[in-house]
Amino acid sequence: MAFRIGILGASGYTGVELLRLIAGHPALEVVHAGADSNAGNLVAEVAPGLAAAHPSMRFGSIDAGSVDGLDLVFCCLPHGASSPLVAEMIGRVGHVVDLGADFRLRDASAYPAWYGHEHLNPDLLAEAAYGLPELFREPLHGAPLVAAAGCYVTAASLALAPFVRGGFVETTGVIVDAYSGASGAGRAPKPNLHFCAVDEDLTAYGLVTHRHTPEIEQATGAQVLFTPHLAPTNRGILATVYARTSDPGLSSGDALKVLADAYADEPFVVVSDRSPSTKATLGSNVCQLTARVDPRTGWLVAVAALDNLVKGASGQAIQCANLALGLDETLGLPLAGVTP
Repeated sequence: MAFRIGILGASGYTGVELLRLIAGHPALEVVHAGADSNAGNLVAEVAPGLAAAHPSMRFGSIDAGSVDGLDLVFCCLPHGASSPLVAEMIGRVGHVVDLGADFRLRDASAYPAWYGHEHLNPDLLAEAAYGLPELFREPLHGAPLVAAAGCYVTAASLALAPFVRGGFVETTGVIVDAYSGASGAGRAPKPNLHFCAVDEDLTAYGLVTHRHTPEIEQATGAQVLFTPHLAPTNRGILATVYARTSDPGLSSGDALKVLADAYADEPFVVVSDRSPSTKATLGSNVCQLTARVDPRTGWLVAVAALDNLVKGASGQAIQCANLALGLDETLGLPLAGVTP
């Protein structure tokens, strides 16, 4: 018997990606796809690529009552919108996986500083399991509330955390330089995301103030200077992390071994001496990693690539849902990327 699933915010990019991935999941069945702006419309009209998978499904409303009694609900709503809904759903549904940032940070006082608003339900922050399984798996087993990690944070943290945890790098002055495809900004139209604005352009944004900074620091235990860039692609995250080595004898071979040992049993992480590329991860729930040490400058360089809508969002959310529901963590998730 399949678990009955709801998706709130189902017509956005992460919601549509959930619908795509769950269509191939043997144990999950979407019974409600809420999307206020598209309520009543056929899923196939809004996302024609889902026409064969969901030929007759229509988008419904977004409210706690519409998902009452379901086994698990995914929230794919803008920052700040999930918190009141999640508070209503706790106890009325089996599990909630929030793809937004409303429950990612442990410190409620960080929300006014980085998100510009007070947290509406600070008492729930301690109850949310952080959804980055490769680094924080144990609390996800059976978790009633999961805060899935952000896409930039997933790439940066998977690249950096093993070196911090092993004491191989200094934990201050770490630089995270990352690039994202335009889908990372969501489906809502914005002037800076028009084709003519994005095409043939690279732009840095959120300089020294990007809201993912405290999340990266929380996940890695390092102080970071994070600079994101918008790249002229649909999908993908490429993150390059720079950290001072604390061991002068650390070599590139040693750095690769640190990553390989940390992720030896992780099906969704590939460690190689190849430089990762976003296209290699397209459509998969895989993060590809490499690392080098420059003995001349004493810096470690670690690089991560992933698909921001799969391992960076919807795929990771399903990975967390599998753990929360007691299923095999890999169930229904693609290991292979799309080529070419």
